[in-house]
Amino acid sequence: MPQAFRYVKLNIPGIDKLLPKGVPEGELILLSGACGMGKTIFGLQYLYLAGEPGLYVSFEEKIEELKNQALAFGWDFDRLEKEDKIRMIKYDPFRLMDVFELIENNIREIRAKRVVIDSISAFSLHIRAEAEVRRSLLELCDILKKNLCTSILICESVPGSNSISRFGVEEFVTDGVIVLRRIYQLDAFRTALAIWKMRGTMHSTRFHFYEITDKGIVVFPDRIVDMDRAKIFW
Repeated sequence: MPQAFRYVKLNIPGIDKLLPKGVPEGELILLSGACGMGKTIFGLQYLYLAGEPGLYVSFEEKIEELKNQALAFGWDFDRLEKEDKIRMIKYDPFRLMDVFELIENNIREIRAKRVVIDSISAFSLHIRAEAEVRRSLLELCDILKKNLCTSILICESVPGSNSISRFGVEEFVTDGVIVLRRIYQLDAFRTALAIWKMRGTMHSTRFHFYEITDKGIVVFPDRIVDMDRAKIFW
């Protein structure tokens, strides 16, 4: 008999109600949003609250800055690193020659089950040809899938554009897409989240409001955006 899927919870308060079974283990999820939407917080929260070995790969922010940001929410990544449950590495996007080997070695050394790449946009920005961007992303995805890592690939959306990703290929090489967007409704800007696609599992297809609190991101499953009365800023 074929082996049954293992489903993974994202551990973001409220979001698991939008994915009742969870996400199939080993899937790659693109997390798309503009600046200030909480993408990095989402990634840190996804790793810290899981209780599973995880790897955070940053192509932009320094690791100490990420750790300080996490401490504001009560997440002590230094402690988890000392216990060898989490690894956080910073890599220069101008030097992509050995990045795949570095990522795979770290995954295997701590037997990581979860990976966050922050961000795919920075990873791809210094690759000129679109075909090479796609090839590099596919190579990265193959490594993550081969090692059964359920992964969040953070992506910057382009302000003023209705595209999900910067290069237009990222959503096609991932299994799921979660979009974070600003909503203008009742004379105020709010933040909302939608699961654009998620292969192999049932999920909500609506926009749901979320907030960044002192405990991290909280999604409100019952607070659904009224699309007739709201303007979405992509």
